[in-house]
Amino acid sequence: MALAQDQLDEETRIFERLYQPLRGFAAVVGPIEVDPDDLLQEAVARVLQRRRLTELDEPGAYLRRTIVNLASNHRRRFATRRRALARLMAPSQSAGDVYPSDLADLQRLAPRERAVLYLSELEGYRYAEIGELLGCTAVAARQRALRARQRLVAALAG
Repeated sequence: MALAQDQLDEETRIFERLYQPLRGFAAVVGPIEVDPDDLLQEAVARVLQRRRLTELDEPGAYLRRTIVNLASNHRRRFATRRRALARLMAPSQSAGDVYPSDLADLQRLAPRERAVLYLSELEGYRYAEIGELLGCTAVAARQRALRARQRLVAALAG
């Protein structure tokens, strides 16, 4: 019984240490329609269905990958819904003038691209570390960052 309590305490310490950084990551990577706490909770639940956090070599990296994958799934689901709603809505029923924002431009990037930009620009990770966190090579992480920056520049210029 004491061993189980020790494991539970260790799981709690790991989660408490990772919560704030992962919540910020989920806020950037996830679609605007999904609350970051919900995305993080879903990721933790998925991970815990397979393993304990104490069994993982890098629980933060594993959870980040899970968050990116879930964000991609949500993004596809919401894109399908938006297209269906746009087809159903008559032009006269549009919401009025819509003014673009930088956040909207950022949300147009794929979750993996937002993840790479967040980790490199805000968290200060090197591309080799980002590759390890997201399950790709350093070259692929650098390429994603380059493409994401090019898309943002084009969107902001347009």
